Amino acid sequence: MPVEIQSLAVLNTAAFLLCVYFCAYVLSILVLHLRTQRSHGGDHTGFDWHIVIPCRNEASVIADTLHRLLRDLPDVTVWCVDDASDDGTDAVLHTFAADPRIRVVSRRLPDAVQGKGAALNAAWQTIERHLPPDADPERIILGVLDADSYLDPRCRSALAGPRYFGTTSVAAVQVEVRMIQCARPTTGLGRLARLLVRLQDMEFRAPIAAMQSLRRYTASVAMGGNGQFTRVSLLKQLAAEHGTPWHGALLEDFELGLHILLQGSRTEYCAESWVAQEALTRIRPLIRQRTRWAQGSMQCGRYLAAILQSRRISNSATLEIAHFLAAPWFQLLGTPVYLGCLAVLGWYVSHTPGGLTGWWTAGGWGVLPLIVVFGVLPFAIWGLVYRNRSEPHLSISAAIGLGVSHWVYSYVQSVAVWFAFARMLTSRSEWQKTARNADRTPAPDDVPAPPAPVTTTGTATATATATATGRATATGRATVTGRATVPGTATVPDTATVSGIATVARPHYRPRGTVSVPQPPVQPTPLDRPDVTVRYRKRDLTCTR
Repeated sequence: MPVEIQSLAVLNTAAFLLCVYFCAYVLSILVLHLRTQRSHGGDHTGFDWHIVIPCRNEASVIADTLHRLLRDLPDVTVWCVDDASDDGTDAVLHTFAADPRIRVVSRRLPDAVQGKGAALNAAWQTIERHLPPDADPERIILGVLDADSYLDPRCRSALAGPRYFGTTSVAAVQVEVRMIQCARPTTGLGRLARLLVRLQDMEFRAPIAAMQSLRRYTASVAMGGNGQFTRVSLLKQLAAEHGTPWHGALLEDFELGLHILLQGSRTEYCAESWVAQEALTRIRPLIRQRTRWAQGSMQCGRYLAAILQSRRISNSATLEIAHFLAAPWFQLLGTPVYLGCLAVLGWYVSHTPGGLTGWWTAGGWGVLPLIVVFGVLPFAIWGLVYRNRSEPHLSISAAIGLGVSHWVYSYVQSVAVWFAFARMLTSRSEWQKTARNADRTPAPDDVPAPPAPVTTTGTATATATATATGRATATGRATVTGRATVPGTATVPDTATVSGIATVARPHYRPRGTVSVPQPPVQPTPLDRPDVTVRYRKRDLTCTR
């Protein structure tokens, strides 16, 4: 047999095996996901709840998140880790200093900006020092949220149920993740941005939720970076054994889950509750995020030997974890294989008499069903699953279109894997936080304002210098003990004391320094009363089209 024919046979065989393996995996998680039943909640008052929020330049979102938490979960202690932010996050957190439910852990350079895991460890060490000596660590639950999160007000009731922390065998629980832009009308987004938001929401609530359904059967549920809850007793065990609960991988959440399983404890996935987060609306930040995830998964490959040797992890769990750790490497292998198949196909088309038409009529049309069955269908099916399980208001045609878009969207992960591989080869593990959508809004004091007169109704006294190049209106008595400059907005680099009412006639206000920050109104929750028994509902957040 000629060498060319042998090489082609090897290429075709490799492509076929990869396709069959992937389709079999998709079918298994799909069946188990559709068979998953919802459970009832429990009494959350028997637990002491703490939430940690790592904050690295989160001034644009953290205030709204804290207001929601204080409103929806009034008896929860929230620990905010200011990781050397330089955008005014410390000023925003300072406005909550009077509330005993908000605790701030400040980290400064050179000890700060060492990754999310290091920030979580700093919070953990502070929490451990503040816990009473007689506290029962089995009844203390520590959750981790992102700074832009919207946590289900009924979350604690769901987690206290008999399937989760209601049984002592469960050490950690991950709740479902959703996209916050699907919960509220969002203006100013283009068609592509809206599609990306919907695709990310579908990704977390359909294929990723299905993967977690499989992991529930194999006892290998993975932790996520947002919406993970862990017993403090388990964190104490990890800290005693390894020094800290969290470690250095970029995928610190999955790494924590591996340590929990190696410890012999059980993890669970809670589909009855959720946490909503901000979706990325541009391709480039999305690729950067997925590159971080892929590199973190590659880094966690160092635990594979310990998992294979562990007697505390079942064989089915070992296989599932090995599949997850091998997934980025299979994607690296699949890329040249599939590109090679496309090159061979192009060669046949170009060398067939009659070109594309001749190739098609000579039997080439048979390739199209193979592409649909093995290439498009495993991704497109999730559009219908998403509609059935999460968003029944979507039309069937919209669900199919969303599924086909998911097939194209999946190539983002293929690109990200190669970027992650390049970073691994160059030993690069540093990372910068992806900017929030609100961070790209032009700052109000960067917008020039036409000069306007200064109007004072009452008495204004300045013991230093007061300069107005915009419009400032004082209705009462204003006393400036330093220097106040009004260039259209208000800048207070020293101290400003207002004993009456001082109004800057501009639509926005951005402080500099540690001053009182006016908070935006909190959006009302679209849910029913919190802390009630959780029952199955297909749709807890109504997504807008």
